[in-house]
Amino acid sequence: MDSHDVRREWADRTGEYSPAYYAHYGPDETSESVRELLRDRVGRDAAVLELGCSSGRHLSHLFDDGFTDLHGVELNPDAFDVMAEQYPDLFEAGTFHADAIEDVVGDFDDDAFDAVYSVETLQHVHPDAEWVFDEIARVTGDALVTAEIEDDAADAEREERDEDPDVNYVRDEFPLYYRDWGEIFGDLGFEQIERRTVKRDIVRAFRAC
Repeated sequence: MDSHDVRREWADRTGEYSPAYYAHYGPDETSESVRELLRDRVGRDAAVLELGCSSGRHLSHLFDDGFTDLHGVELNPDAFDVMAEQYPDLFEAGTFHADAIEDVVGDFDDDAFDAVYSVETLQHVHPDAEWVFDEIARVTGDALVTAEIEDDAADAEREERDEDPDVNYVRDEFPLYYRDWGEIFGDLGFEQIERRTVKRDIVRAFRAC
């Protein structure tokens, strides 16, 4: 599966892990962690971008808390129909891009956003598209938050079966790549200021150096 296959898989996603699926569950503990970190670091007037915003459950949590300058990028176009239905005020107030992160982020100015965050999105970026991490660092003016799955108890088991320990196929459908985001964004000029575990995710907060 190459980077184009991965993007097509998410663009056409229905059922489990689809925009409607996430809207049904609404904001969660990860939403609360992102809100706390961004409110403390950049404040409610900050320009905030979510990478892979789906139908907006995390952005809606920020919006309800008083954040006013919200942006999102989402590959699945159905997400915005769901957002308009489930979070109509957010849909009207925010600025959204129905496209792949790789096809959008290059159009943003340097330091275009005070804060950028992702929730279980960057883990699906194919190795062929890892250049996008440099672009994410470029457009982030101050705060960067990643909430991603970074490791897996089955790593050793996959190694024994001669399978790649750095990738796992969720439901045997699409790849999840295990990466050390502290190292990646540390090398791109960001200092990690907080790390916490929320459910299955490692949530890291960075500031631009």
